[in-house]
Amino acid sequence: MVSKDSFLPADEIRSAFSAAMSAMYRTEVPAYGTLLSLVAEVNQRTLAENPELRERLEVTDSLDRISEERHGAIRLGRADELSMMRRAFAVMGMFPVGYYDLSEAGVPVHSTAFRPFDGAALSINPFRVFTSLLRLDLIEDAELREDARAILERRQIFTPRAMELIEKAEAGGGLEADDATLFVTELLETFQWHSQASVDHQLYRRLHSAHRLIADVVSFRGPHINHLTPRTLDIDEVQRLMPERGIVPKAVIEGPPSRACPILLRQTSFKALEEPVAFLQQGSGRVAGSHTARFGEIEQRGVALTPKGRKLYDRLLGEARKNARPAADGSNAADYRSALEIAFLNFPDTWDEIRRQGLGYFTYRVEEPVLGTALHATGKSFDELVEAGAVACDPIVYEDFLPVSAAGIFQSNLGDDDAQEFSPSPNQRTFEEALGVNVLNEFEHYAELERRSIERCLLRLSAAA
Repeated sequence: MVSKDSFLPADEIRSAFSAAMSAMYRTEVPAYGTLLSLVAEVNQRTLAENPELRERLEVTDSLDRISEERHGAIRLGRADELSMMRRAFAVMGMFPVGYYDLSEAGVPVHSTAFRPFDGAALSINPFRVFTSLLRLDLIEDAELREDARAILERRQIFTPRAMELIEKAEAGGGLEADDATLFVTELLETFQWHSQASVDHQLYRRLHSAHRLIADVVSFRGPHINHLTPRTLDIDEVQRLMPERGIVPKAVIEGPPSRACPILLRQTSFKALEEPVAFLQQGSGRVAGSHTARFGEIEQRGVALTPKGRKLYDRLLGEARKNARPAADGSNAADYRSALEIAFLNFPDTWDEIRRQGLGYFTYRVEEPVLGTALHATGKSFDELVEAGAVACDPIVYEDFLPVSAAGIFQSNLGDDDAQEFSPSPNQRTFEEALGVNVLNEFEHYAELERRSIERCLLRLSAAA
């Protein structure tokens, strides 16, 4: 019987997988390698120019994560594909967090993010994959819907060996090093690009007309990773410098405007590649064509917001988009940036005020035990300890995603000049039935991280007293 002590830790398997994915994507999309170099340069310069930021990242054990921070995105077509993907990610210590209905932003999918959620696991490797399931029910054309369903039913996106290793990990509680290495290799095949389509060009055009993303999901024998994302500390600077490196950025950075205290998530990307594809043709053989899907993305992460903070964020974003909804071609980018900046003047931009108003989540640590003990003994509240400087607070990094921003990235990179709208139709129960488990509520998770840190502070103060 294999001892669990001989298993490779899930965090190490995840690290190996994310490194292999990055290497594969740099080969498939060379511009992504250029983007990684640019982000590393900007991060290094930002840290050198901002000692306070460097110190905060060092205190929170986040500094080493900056260069490794990645997320990817993949789109699946069937419920059983989502369920098996969930089982595959579990081998790497990645679990579904959050439910996202992208139909509200005109994209016919609903999604979750597979990621580590334990603080120690995040510190080792924070790789996550935003995973979407196609909503066939949102395709209005009944004949096209059934054609798409039939095509998806015929494919198998996982290798037999990958599925065997997933089952072995589940049965035994993990994988030994050799099996883990093979697992990474086999699973990587699911994420590879395939230049041969599984449909003819006529059907591809019909799928494309329904929505470009539908064509991307249905037309290939595998889902292929459609982007990877390094984390930057200054997304505006990366956006400014991309053209100098021969990379064309999208016109608008998705998410909130630039702020002294970053909130949630800001994202930008370079334009998706138009890649040669060989489509089926009647009779035999193939015919040359092209498909646009894969791109490189950059993210800058800020503090996770509470439900109160998120409600304010959503309201201000809605106001900005009402005044200047960003056009897919970027023609009104300046107007949108201005509307966004004006709207978000109403969101506090100091850590103290964000904390005081209960808009963001923070972790707490005892900064000065002696002073803290004295204040605690005189009956001061926890907030008074924070204000006195006895207890320090650090913003909790938002590790999740934003539906409107994700949709904006998808649409601008898929070249959606035409309005392709779907009625908002969240269906978390159906998604979780396909997934096989319930998703973790991200608000409850951040609140628990904050609560535990407060408990640790109080225990330390009590012990010191």
